[in-house]
Amino acid sequence: IWLRYVVNFGILAAIPSVILVMLLGQTRIIYTIAQDGLLPKAFGTVHKKLHTPFFTTVCVTLFGMLLCGFFPVGILGQLVSMGTLLAFLIVCFGVLILRYKQPTIHRPFKVPLFPWIPIAGVLACLTQMLFLPRVIWVQLVTWMFIGYIVYFTYGVRKSHLRAKRKRARK
Repeated sequence: IWLRYVVNFGILAAIPSVILVMLLGQTRIIYTIAQDGLLPKAFGTVHKKLHTPFFTTVCVTLFGMLLCGFFPVGILGQLVSMGTLLAFLIVCFGVLILRYKQPTIHRPFKVPLFPWIPIAGVLACLTQMLFLPRVIWVQLVTWMFIGYIVYFTYGVRKSHLRAKRKRARK
């Protein structure tokens, strides 16, 4: 019975670090998307004194607080877990594919025990994802579908990076 309190304490101790990492990661993603012209310029600005995407950090924090006020934290946690596992899965697949398809490009780092580490990463992520509830899978697919629609109807046309690549090919 005492173990329950230890686990609860561990959860409470871990939540702030998880929130901080998610906040840092999400603000950088939004900042980069804004730099590409897919979000308003305000999200792509850096604070003069702090040298961070301050406006984006405030907006992401407020949005996260709003989400926590309207949705159960357990569901939000599972969605974050699913999204993080999917991102790790894509990275592991990307490492495998790039190492075989483009073996000669310069890489400033080496993957230890290649290809076993990326394969283990793919399997670990898939295993954990399979144990998440079906409703989380439905929500993931729904949000991915919405994201694809937004990207292919708006993002493809508005991307500065894509336009720059097109000009370079000509």
